[in-house]
Amino acid sequence: MYNIGIDLGGTNIAAAIVAKDGTIIRKDSTPTLGDRDDKLIIKDMAMLALKLIKEEGLSLDDIHSIGVGSPGTPDPEKGLIVYANNLNFKNTPIRDEIRKYIDKPVYIGNDANVAALGEYECGTGVDYKDLVAVTLGTGVGGGIIIDGKIIGGSFNGGAELGHVSIDFNGIQCNCGRKGCWEQYSSATALIRDAKEAAAKNKDSKLNDLVDGDLSKMNAKIPFDAAQAGDKVAGEVIDNYIKHLAVGIVNVINIFQPEIIVLGGGVSAQGDNLINPLRKEIIDEIYGGEPAFKTKVQVAKLGNDAGIIGAAMLYRAYE
Repeated sequence: MYNIGIDLGGTNIAAAIVAKDGTIIRKDSTPTLGDRDDKLIIKDMAMLALKLIKEEGLSLDDIHSIGVGSPGTPDPEKGLIVYANNLNFKNTPIRDEIRKYIDKPVYIGNDANVAALGEYECGTGVDYKDLVAVTLGTGVGGGIIIDGKIIGGSFNGGAELGHVSIDFNGIQCNCGRKGCWEQYSSATALIRDAKEAAAKNKDSKLNDLVDGDLSKMNAKIPFDAAQAGDKVAGEVIDNYIKHLAVGIVNVINIFQPEIIVLGGGVSAQGDNLINPLRKEIIDEIYGGEPAFKTKVQVAKLGNDAGIIGAAMLYRAYE
Protein backbone atom coordinates (compact mmCIF):
# COMPACT_ATOMS: atom_id res chain seq x y z
CA MET A 1 0.00 0.00 0.00
CA TYR A 2 1.07 3.55 -0.77
CA ASN A 3 0.07 7.03 0.37
CA ILE A 4 -0.33 10.21 -1.64
CA GLY A 5 1.39 13.32 -0.31
CA ILE A 6 0.34 16.74 -1.61
CA ASP A 7 2.33 19.89 -0.82
CA LEU A 8 0.16 22.91 -1.65
CA GLY A 9 2.17 26.07 -2.22
CA GLY A 10 1.32 29.53 -3.40
CA THR A 11 3.15 28.90 -6.69
CA ASN A 12 3.00 25.14 -7.25
CA ILE A 13 1.08 22.06 -6.19
CA ALA A 14 3.53 19.17 -5.73
CA ALA A 15 2.32 15.63 -5.23
CA ALA A 16 3.88 12.20 -4.94
CA ILE A 17 3.14 8.56 -4.42
CA VAL A 18 5.08 7.65 -1.28
CA ALA A 19 5.91 4.22 0.14
CA LYS A 20 5.46 3.59 3.85
CA ASP A 21 9.20 3.99 4.44
CA GLY A 22 9.09 7.50 2.95
CA THR A 23 10.50 6.60 -0.47
CA ILE A 24 9.03 8.72 -3.24
CA ILE A 25 7.80 6.42 -6.02
CA ARG A 26 6.60 9.04 -8.49
CA LYS A 27 6.34 12.83 -8.23
CA ASP A 28 4.91 15.66 -10.33
CA SER A 29 3.68 19.23 -9.96
CA THR A 30 1.31 21.72 -11.49
CA PRO A 31 0.90 25.51 -11.09
CA THR A 32 -1.35 26.55 -8.22
CA LEU A 33 -2.75 29.69 -9.87
CA GLY A 34 -3.78 30.80 -6.41
CA ASP A 35 -6.14 33.59 -7.46
CA ARG A 36 -8.67 31.00 -8.61
CA ASP A 37 -11.69 29.64 -6.79
CA ASP A 38 -10.59 27.29 -4.02
CA LYS A 39 -12.57 24.36 -5.42
CA LEU A 40 -10.72 24.57 -8.74
CA ILE A 41 -7.39 24.41 -6.92
CA ILE A 42 -8.51 21.36 -4.96
CA LYS A 43 -9.76 19.70 -8.16
CA ASP A 44 -6.28 20.14 -9.65
CA MET A 45 -4.79 18.54 -6.54
CA ALA A 46 -7.03 15.50 -6.99
CA MET A 47 -6.40 15.31 -10.73
CA LEU A 48 -2.65 15.42 -10.14
CA ALA A 49 -2.92 12.55 -7.67
CA LEU A 50 -5.01 10.49 -10.12
CA LYS A 51 -2.48 11.20 -12.87
CA LEU A 52 0.36 9.85 -10.72
CA ILE A 53 -1.61 6.72 -9.85
CA LYS A 54 -2.36 6.04 -13.51
CA GLU A 55 1.22 6.70 -14.67
CA GLU A 56 2.60 4.34 -12.03
CA GLY A 57 0.22 1.61 -13.15
CA LEU A 58 -1.57 1.50 -9.81
CA SER A 59 -5.24 1.53 -8.85
CA LEU A 60 -7.08 3.20 -6.00
CA ASP A 61 -6.94 -0.14 -4.18
CA ASP A 62 -3.18 0.42 -3.85
CA ILE A 63 -3.66 3.76 -2.07
CA HIS A 64 -4.16 3.88 1.69
CA SER A 65 -4.69 7.62 2.22
CA ILE A 66 -4.08 11.13 0.93
CA GLY A 67 -2.37 13.81 3.00
CA VAL A 68 -2.28 17.53 2.25
CA GLY A 69 0.10 20.13 3.64
CA SER A 70 -1.39 23.58 3.10
CA PRO A 71 -0.50 27.13 4.07
CA GLY A 72 -2.75 28.63 6.70
CA THR A 73 -4.70 27.36 9.68
CA PRO A 74 -6.15 23.86 9.34
CA ASP A 75 -9.00 22.16 11.13
CA PRO A 76 -7.83 18.53 10.86
CA GLU A 77 -10.98 17.10 12.45
CA LYS A 78 -13.31 18.76 9.93
CA GLY A 79 -10.85 18.56 7.03
CA LEU A 80 -10.90 22.33 6.48
CA ILE A 81 -8.40 25.09 5.89
CA VAL A 82 -9.93 27.81 8.03
CA TYR A 83 -7.84 30.59 6.48
CA ALA A 84 -4.81 30.98 4.24
CA ASN A 85 -3.79 34.53 3.43
CA ASN A 86 -1.94 33.69 0.18
CA LEU A 87 -4.84 31.66 -1.24
CA ASN A 88 -8.58 32.25 -1.52
CA PHE A 89 -9.15 29.75 1.25
CA LYS A 90 -11.69 30.45 3.97
CA ASN A 91 -13.27 27.43 5.64
CA THR A 92 -12.28 25.53 2.50
CA PRO A 93 -13.42 21.88 2.72
CA ILE A 94 -10.34 20.19 1.31
CA ARG A 95 -11.27 16.71 2.56
CA ASP A 96 -14.81 16.74 1.14
CA GLU A 97 -13.71 18.23 -2.18
CA ILE A 98 -10.90 15.72 -2.76
CA ARG A 99 -13.22 12.86 -1.89
CA LYS A 100 -15.51 13.89 -4.74
CA TYR A 101 -12.74 12.58 -7.01
CA ILE A 102 -10.87 10.06 -4.85
CA ASP A 103 -12.76 8.06 -2.23
CA LYS A 104 -9.95 7.60 0.26
CA PRO A 105 -9.21 8.95 3.75
CA VAL A 106 -7.88 12.52 3.51
CA TYR A 107 -5.76 14.18 6.21
CA ILE A 108 -4.73 17.82 6.26
CA GLY A 109 -2.19 19.89 8.18
CA ASN A 110 -0.33 23.18 8.11
CA ASP A 111 2.52 22.98 5.60
CA ALA A 112 5.29 23.78 8.11
CA ASN A 113 3.98 21.23 10.60
CA VAL A 114 3.69 18.65 7.84
CA ALA A 115 7.30 19.25 6.74
CA ALA A 116 8.36 18.78 10.37
CA LEU A 117 6.48 15.48 10.44
CA GLY A 118 8.33 14.40 7.31
CA GLU A 119 11.68 15.02 8.97
CA TYR A 120 10.48 13.29 12.14
CA GLU A 121 9.22 10.17 10.40
CA CYS A 122 11.76 9.78 7.59
CA GLY A 123 14.53 12.38 7.87
CA THR A 124 16.96 13.85 10.36
CA GLY A 125 14.63 13.29 13.31
CA VAL A 126 13.94 9.61 12.74
CA ASP A 127 15.88 8.50 15.85
CA TYR A 128 14.36 11.10 18.19
CA LYS A 129 11.18 11.35 20.24
CA ASP A 130 10.78 15.15 20.04
CA LEU A 131 11.64 17.51 17.19
CA VAL A 132 11.26 21.15 16.26
CA ALA A 133 11.76 22.06 12.61
CA VAL A 134 12.66 25.62 11.64
CA THR A 135 12.49 26.57 7.97
CA LEU A 136 14.66 29.50 6.85
CA GLY A 137 13.09 30.57 3.59
CA THR A 138 10.95 33.50 2.46
CA GLY A 139 9.83 33.63 6.07
CA VAL A 140 10.66 31.55 9.13
CA GLY A 141 8.40 28.53 9.46
CA GLY A 142 8.08 26.25 12.44
CA GLY A 143 6.81 22.78 13.18
CA ILE A 144 6.73 21.01 16.55
CA ILE A 145 6.47 17.25 17.01
CA ILE A 146 6.23 15.82 20.53
CA ASP A 147 5.93 12.05 21.00
CA GLY A 148 4.94 11.71 17.36
CA LYS A 149 2.11 14.25 17.60
CA ILE A 150 1.92 17.55 15.76
CA ILE A 151 1.62 20.38 18.29
CA GLY A 152 -0.53 23.11 16.78
CA GLY A 153 -2.32 24.37 19.86
CA SER A 154 -5.98 24.07 20.83
CA PHE A 155 -7.08 25.91 17.68
CA ASN A 156 -4.47 24.53 15.24
CA GLY A 157 -2.86 27.90 14.56
CA GLY A 158 0.14 27.51 16.86
CA ALA A 159 3.84 26.90 16.18
CA GLU A 160 4.12 30.18 14.25
CA LEU A 161 7.71 30.50 15.42
CA GLY A 162 8.61 33.10 12.81
CA HIS A 163 6.18 35.51 14.45
CA VAL A 164 7.66 35.38 17.92
CA SER A 165 9.06 38.86 18.46
CA ILE A 166 12.73 39.12 19.41
CA ASP A 167 12.68 42.95 19.45
CA PHE A 168 9.34 44.58 20.21
CA ASN A 169 10.62 47.91 18.87
CA GLY A 170 12.23 46.28 15.87
CA ILE A 171 11.52 45.89 12.17
CA GLN A 172 7.88 46.06 11.12
CA CYS A 173 6.53 42.66 10.07
CA ASN A 174 3.71 42.18 7.56
CA CYS A 175 1.79 40.29 10.29
CA GLY A 176 1.31 43.63 12.09
CA ARG A 177 3.86 43.11 14.88
CA LYS A 178 7.36 44.51 15.18
CA GLY A 179 10.58 42.58 15.57
CA CYS A 180 9.31 39.17 14.45
CA TRP A 181 12.02 36.53 14.23
CA GLU A 182 11.50 36.10 10.49
CA GLN A 183 12.40 39.76 9.95
CA TYR A 184 15.93 38.87 11.07
CA SER A 185 16.45 35.18 10.32
CA SER A 186 14.65 34.41 7.06
CA ALA A 187 16.49 34.15 3.76
CA THR A 188 14.61 37.32 2.82
CA ALA A 189 16.12 39.15 5.79
CA LEU A 190 19.62 37.93 4.99
CA ILE A 191 19.30 39.09 1.37
CA ARG A 192 17.97 42.49 2.51
CA ASP A 193 20.88 42.99 4.91
CA ALA A 194 23.43 41.88 2.32
CA LYS A 195 22.04 44.34 -0.23
CA GLU A 196 22.15 47.18 2.28
CA ALA A 197 25.74 46.35 3.26
CA ALA A 198 26.83 46.09 -0.39
CA ALA A 199 25.23 49.42 -1.23
CA LYS A 200 27.13 51.12 1.61
CA ASN A 201 30.44 49.40 0.86
CA LYS A 202 31.20 49.50 -2.85
CA ASP A 203 34.53 47.70 -2.39
CA SER A 204 32.90 44.71 -0.76
CA LYS A 205 33.11 41.37 -2.53
CA LEU A 206 29.34 41.26 -2.18
CA ASN A 207 29.18 43.61 -5.17
CA ASP A 208 31.67 41.56 -7.17
CA LEU A 209 29.68 38.35 -6.73
CA VAL A 210 26.53 39.95 -8.16
CA ASP A 211 28.41 41.81 -10.94
CA GLY A 212 27.28 45.08 -9.42
CA ASP A 213 23.61 44.19 -9.78
CA LEU A 214 22.09 43.91 -6.30
CA SER A 215 18.92 42.38 -7.74
CA LYS A 216 20.98 39.19 -8.19
CA MET A 217 21.69 38.89 -4.48
CA ASN A 218 20.68 35.59 -2.88
CA ALA A 219 21.17 33.96 0.52
CA LYS A 220 24.28 32.05 -0.59
CA ILE A 221 26.32 35.03 -1.75
CA PRO A 222 27.00 36.63 1.68
CA PHE A 223 28.25 33.26 2.95
CA ASP A 224 30.51 32.91 -0.12
CA ALA A 225 31.87 36.43 0.32
CA ALA A 226 32.49 35.89 4.03
CA GLN A 227 34.32 32.62 3.33
CA ALA A 228 36.50 34.54 0.87
CA GLY A 229 37.54 36.89 3.67
CA ASP A 230 35.26 39.84 2.98
CA LYS A 231 34.82 41.68 6.29
CA VAL A 232 31.58 43.40 5.32
CA ALA A 233 29.97 40.08 4.40
CA GLY A 234 31.39 38.55 7.55
CA GLU A 235 29.59 41.17 9.63
CA VAL A 236 26.34 40.47 7.78
CA ILE A 237 26.66 36.74 8.49
CA ASP A 238 27.66 37.27 12.12
CA ASN A 239 24.63 39.50 12.67
CA TYR A 240 22.36 36.99 10.94
CA ILE A 241 23.59 34.09 13.05
CA LYS A 242 23.27 36.07 16.28
CA HIS A 243 19.60 36.77 15.56
CA LEU A 244 19.00 33.18 14.47
CA ALA A 245 20.50 31.98 17.75
CA VAL A 246 18.21 34.22 19.80
CA GLY A 247 15.14 32.58 18.29
CA ILE A 248 16.51 29.07 18.61
CA VAL A 249 17.41 29.64 22.25
CA ASN A 250 13.81 30.76 22.84
CA VAL A 251 12.62 27.48 21.30
CA ILE A 252 15.03 25.42 23.41
CA ASN A 253 14.18 27.29 26.62
CA ILE A 254 10.46 26.62 26.07
CA PHE A 255 10.42 23.10 24.64
CA GLN A 256 13.85 21.55 25.19
CA PRO A 257 13.35 19.18 22.24
CA GLU A 258 15.82 16.40 21.56
CA ILE A 259 16.64 17.92 18.18
CA ILE A 260 16.07 21.07 16.16
CA VAL A 261 16.36 20.65 12.40
CA LEU A 262 16.96 23.61 10.11
CA GLY A 263 15.51 23.55 6.62
CA GLY A 264 15.00 26.06 3.83
CA GLY A 265 17.53 27.61 1.49
CA VAL A 266 19.86 29.02 4.15
CA SER A 267 20.32 25.57 5.71
CA ALA A 268 22.25 24.49 2.60
CA GLN A 269 25.27 26.21 4.15
CA GLY A 270 25.66 23.22 6.47
CA ASP A 271 28.59 23.53 8.88
CA ASN A 272 29.24 27.14 7.83
CA LEU A 273 25.91 27.91 9.48
CA ILE A 274 25.64 25.25 12.19
CA ASN A 275 29.09 25.55 13.82
CA PRO A 276 29.00 29.30 14.60
CA LEU A 277 25.31 28.99 15.46
CA ARG A 278 26.03 26.42 18.17
CA LYS A 279 28.60 28.78 19.73
CA GLU A 280 26.04 31.57 19.88
CA ILE A 281 23.44 29.26 21.41
CA ILE A 282 25.85 28.27 24.20
CA ASP A 283 26.37 31.95 25.03
CA GLU A 284 22.62 32.63 25.14
CA ILE A 285 20.95 29.52 26.51
CA TYR A 286 19.48 29.43 30.02
CA GLY A 287 21.92 27.46 32.16
CA GLY A 288 24.83 27.89 29.77
CA GLU A 289 26.78 25.13 28.07
CA PRO A 290 25.76 22.34 30.53
CA ALA A 291 22.10 23.00 29.58
CA PHE A 292 22.74 22.78 25.82
CA LYS A 293 21.67 19.19 25.21
CA THR A 294 19.41 19.76 22.20
CA LYS A 295 21.04 18.75 18.93
CA VAL A 296 20.92 21.30 16.11
CA GLN A 297 21.29 19.83 12.64
CA VAL A 298 20.40 20.49 9.02
CA ALA A 299 17.22 18.87 7.73
CA LYS A 300 17.73 15.85 5.50
CA LEU A 301 14.73 15.76 3.18
CA GLY A 302 15.06 19.20 1.60
CA ASN A 303 12.12 20.27 -0.58
CA ASP A 304 10.60 16.79 -0.32
CA ALA A 305 9.88 17.13 3.41
CA GLY A 306 6.43 18.59 2.78
CA ILE A 307 5.38 15.86 0.36
CA ILE A 308 6.70 13.03 2.52
CA GLY A 309 5.23 14.54 5.68
CA ALA A 310 1.85 14.92 4.00
CA ALA A 311 1.94 11.27 2.97
CA MET A 312 2.70 10.35 6.59
CA LEU A 313 -0.12 12.43 8.11
CA TYR A 314 -2.24 9.35 8.63
CA ARG A 315 0.29 8.21 11.30
CA ALA A 316 -0.40 11.33 13.36
CA TYR A 317 -4.17 10.90 13.33
CA GLU A 318 -5.05 7.21 12.94
